[in-house]
Amino acid sequence: MPSTARAFAAASEPSWAEDARAALAEIEALQLEATAAVRKTVSADGALSADLIEQEQHAAHGLAWLATYVQAIREMLAYRERLSTEGRFGETEELLTKIGIGEFLAQIFGGIPMSQGEIVRLGDFGLSSDVVARHRSDAVERLIAGGNTSANRKRLAELIDRSDAHGTIGDPGIDETLEAMRGEIRKYAEAEVLPHAHEWHLRNEYIPLDVIDGLSALGVFGLTIPEEFGGMGLGKVAMCLVSEELSRAYIGVGSLGTRSEIAAELILSGGTDAQKHKYLPKIASGEILPTAVFTEPNTGSDLASLRTRAAREGDTYKISGNKTWITHPVRADLMTLLARTDPNEKGYRGLSMFLAEKPRGSDADPFPAEGMSGGEIEVLGYRGMKEYEIAFDGFEVPAENLLGGEEGQGFKQLMQTFESARIQTAARAVGVAQSALDLGLRYAKERLQFGKSLINFPRVADKLAMMAVEIHIARQITYFAGRAKDDGRRCDLEAGMAKLLGARVAWAAADNALQIHGGNGFALEYPISRVLCDARILNIFEGAAEIQAQVIARRLLEGGN
Repeated sequence: MPSTARAFAAASEPSWAEDARAALAEIEALQLEATAAVRKTVSADGALSADLIEQEQHAAHGLAWLATYVQAIREMLAYRERLSTEGRFGETEELLTKIGIGEFLAQIFGGIPMSQGEIVRLGDFGLSSDVVARHRSDAVERLIAGGNTSANRKRLAELIDRSDAHGTIGDPGIDETLEAMRGEIRKYAEAEVLPHAHEWHLRNEYIPLDVIDGLSALGVFGLTIPEEFGGMGLGKVAMCLVSEELSRAYIGVGSLGTRSEIAAELILSGGTDAQKHKYLPKIASGEILPTAVFTEPNTGSDLASLRTRAAREGDTYKISGNKTWITHPVRADLMTLLARTDPNEKGYRGLSMFLAEKPRGSDADPFPAEGMSGGEIEVLGYRGMKEYEIAFDGFEVPAENLLGGEEGQGFKQLMQTFESARIQTAARAVGVAQSALDLGLRYAKERLQFGKSLINFPRVADKLAMMAVEIHIARQITYFAGRAKDDGRRCDLEAGMAKLLGARVAWAAADNALQIHGGNGFALEYPISRVLCDARILNIFEGAAEIQAQVIARRLLEGGN
């Protein structure tokens, strides 16, 4: 055990851990009471009412945030106990945990920000002041009073100031093998991605193919694909740390693996044996670059309203319709394409998924395929792969490329990918947030004002400390979701919570880092301007925050754990 960790393990007061466990029990009980109160409000004739849930969105979505905070505190306490047992719980870890738990408890009882202008309070759930007071125990009070204090933030900022700029703040809580993998990915990202990312962004250029080849060589595209299909056969926690480190350098590079992850998950869970053997090895090697073609104009998250039609003619399906917000479609070789095969079925049941091959295009000729055309959507950030709207007019897909060989399974197949996709998105959010902290910290150390570095001003130091705390919490809840997926458990709640919190943390970190830069942060030449734009998309794709909260709330109200 390192001497510092030994000293703090010994000095850490036993009463704090006891208080933390007692406080967790109180907020778990509080969550149950809040859930029961909201369930009563949104029920009619003994059953949940979709109309009432919609009318009471503030309370319902607030419940999702409350549950996310409870889970975050649970994971922070588990993290402390796990690392203490392993002799890895030093001063930095102690401060991250104390500040994080204290602040999240304070927000639970004072108001949780769902967005910049939306605060949910316990009274919004229909809880009386007496009920709230009963759960705001002495243990809770002590943790709040001793958690996010000026002294704790100041000391954490001092430790951050001395930290290795190449590492994370605090022990991430992973084993030596995963830490070694993180180091290799970080080394590649720092050498091949970070020095060029801002220019790619400013010029709206594609990520170079030699970078994609480098990712292939590192096994990024086949990370979670089983070894029998040419992949590395690793779990979702490995996917998280790889996605985090690549996104820390540039979210575009961190997101290249998302499409491979979605395509592989679709084929693994719903494909025929022939489809698995044909496509998975090529996806794993990077020979095939996939793209996801789901979203349509004016439908967004309402996939039940999807209109793109797939009409069968002999051994071929002809695809007609419009898609939008399709990422990296020009250079993709394979589209996982969702279309309606039964025009008489207007809901989810008429949807089918296709493995639609296409030739690679270029900026000059983006879609050199008969029956397919499209135009670029110019965007603020999340560049490097480019967004397109696509029109299909009789585009042909062989019938053998119907995923699973059975019509009407498309929506079910897609739902099976959401857990992994949202966990991966949460990891991307942690990486973007870490990038913001890296930039903010470097600028705060280098920039002199009134004769001293910015980091020596308390408001700047406070920002950096709280960024580190929130990133640490988001990382832990993301790894928790990854472990749940690796254990084979249903984890849509955990994945949704990680994505919900991670996206908010990334935006807050980018905003605070830009504030540290002052006017320079608003200049395009400074990378923080890119990170701010990149962070903003995380609250929208893979389920907008409002949709994510709705899904979580529905599960909770239905009795999900």
